[in-house]
Amino acid sequence: MKLTVLGCSGSIVGPDSPASGYLLESGGTRIVLDLGNGTLGALQRHLDPFAVDALLFSHLHPDHCADFGALTVLRRYRPNPPYDTREHRLPVIAPEYAPQRFAQLYAPTAAELAETDLSDVFDFRPIPREPLRIGPFAVTAVPMEHLCPTWGYRVEAEGKVLAYTGDTGPCGRLAELAAGADLFLAEASWEDHPTAPRGVHLSGRQAASVAAEAGARRLLLTHLVPWTDHQAILAEAREVFPGPLELAAPDATHEI
Repeated sequence: MKLTVLGCSGSIVGPDSPASGYLLESGGTRIVLDLGNGTLGALQRHLDPFAVDALLFSHLHPDHCADFGALTVLRRYRPNPPYDTREHRLPVIAPEYAPQRFAQLYAPTAAELAETDLSDVFDFRPIPREPLRIGPFAVTAVPMEHLCPTWGYRVEAEGKVLAYTGDTGPCGRLAELAAGADLFLAEASWEDHPTAPRGVHLSGRQAASVAAEAGARRLLLTHLVPWTDHQAILAEAREVFPGPLELAAPDATHEI
């Protein structure tokens, strides 16, 4: 299983990275986790977007989904696509209100919102309560704690496990998400301090503590907010997690 980081900036696009987005590949199947600002451009450097087999969203804050509008334009209007996008709609696994949310993003005017239906080229599916099979991938969604309904994803393929937090503050199910993961892709938005808002994001130390307690083998810190000190976040994580640990970087690939 191969992970490509499309973008790893948190909350907003950074000067050197798009926002959140991750490409996973295994056995000829390709899925994308989140599609934040700028990630569709990054995806095109690695893959024809028409080759993506499914798109999964952790939640619908703009830094995790804003490029969906651009993807709609591509799937509706690109000349000579490799297949009929209305016959082969792209599966989109997302919170149940995603069709309305993305219609608001795409509709040219408020008056046209009621008539905006994107299901001609997308197959919207709610976050599954049971494990979901996408080609060789077994995907389990785990509820997280954030400012809106949010899920982390545990993705298994080729006998390996990637665990992705999406956005979350400390919560009881993080250990379940990360348990024994070969790669724990964890948000680490800021340095650890007692005044940090609860239920919003993790610090580097908090992400590392979860990884250590859950027995994760490798830790990759992501959702790096541009105005924070990334090296300080990495340093505090290293004080807690004894295994391989690094900061995510745009366009970096990781074999899992």
